Amino acid sequence: MSSASSSPAIPLFKVYLPPEAALMPRLRDVLYSGQISEGEPVARFERLFGEWVGAEHTLSFYSGTAALHAAFHLVGAGAGDEIITTAMTAEPTNTAIAQTGARPVWADVDPRNGNVTGASVEAVLSPKTKAIVVVHYGGIPVPLDEVRAVARKAGVPLIEDAAHALGAKYDGKLIGTGSDFVMFSLQAIKHMTTVDGGMRTVRDPEVAHRGRLLKWFGMDRAAPRTELDVKSIGFKYHMNNVNAVIGLVQLEFVRDVIARYVSNGKFFDAALRGIPGLELCRWDPKAEPTYWFYTVFAERRDDLARKLTERGIGNGLVHKRNDRHSLFASSRRGLPGLDRFWANMLHIPCGFWVTDEDRERIAATLREGW
Repeated sequence: MSSASSSPAIPLFKVYLPPEAALMPRLRDVLYSGQISEGEPVARFERLFGEWVGAEHTLSFYSGTAALHAAFHLVGAGAGDEIITTAMTAEPTNTAIAQTGARPVWADVDPRNGNVTGASVEAVLSPKTKAIVVVHYGGIPVPLDEVRAVARKAGVPLIEDAAHALGAKYDGKLIGTGSDFVMFSLQAIKHMTTVDGGMRTVRDPEVAHRGRLLKWFGMDRAAPRTELDVKSIGFKYHMNNVNAVIGLVQLEFVRDVIARYVSNGKFFDAALRGIPGLELCRWDPKAEPTYWFYTVFAERRDDLARKLTERGIGNGLVHKRNDRHSLFASSRRGLPGLDRFWANMLHIPCGFWVTDEDRERIAATLREGW
């Protein structure tokens, strides 16, 4: 019997849902309540989520992409504008920019972790810059002190895409405050899911109010429908009560779930150090990652990927670097840091489903060489 078939597979991603006894009664209640669109459960989820991450103004959306797209509208992005962003991310980060008519401008990444830096953002600032977007890639926070300083100096808003980084910290504080907007994804395989959904924290209360109107056709849901005056464009981007109830139950378990990601990540930080042909990520000392996946840099990466697959250990590149998509041809420029990061990086499982035995098995497989 081969080693691949003698050991159970360890997937790269897996969906976490709360125990049936905790989730199903509350889900049943909302499904048959007669109130399944946006209502009190959504408001409660926004409040409790915001309290957890330390944000005073929190808005829910049906997806993280919708939350980003709405943020780009709130900063007034449109044709002729530029938004500084990263090519090392899931495509929706940047397709949401393109949907406004603005052009993504790639900041290069630190080849040690895949994140933009203050210097790489500053290098591509221009009079057309409308906003700066940073992605905490793989759950590793970007050097926020540097990036925020650049944004303040330039006088442009900073938008954090924290889709990979729920529960991560920077300078001792949970990601979610300190920037103009911070987006969290609650899509299926993220640290926490509502089946699909997104949250966005907002620093400015007036912008938060405009954002609440924007996500529901430009209307105030609390006002009598026949007395409304719609003054600006809006979208159908709201979260519903069913997703919110799932989120409310998830909040009761998410800290322990994230703690397991972090425990596994720190195990790999120690256990994989010093393996010939393998390097590990390095990051800002103020950053405390939540390790959505674990990134290694491997000589002969494809050989290592084949070996891991044969041993039943999930692995992959996860995202295609966005600068190679035809949609973004007009944004192409040299990105030597991303070239170096992309050349040898590989992601391996690090989530709540990776048991102590699993992580020992992964480490032992890497120590064998490839």
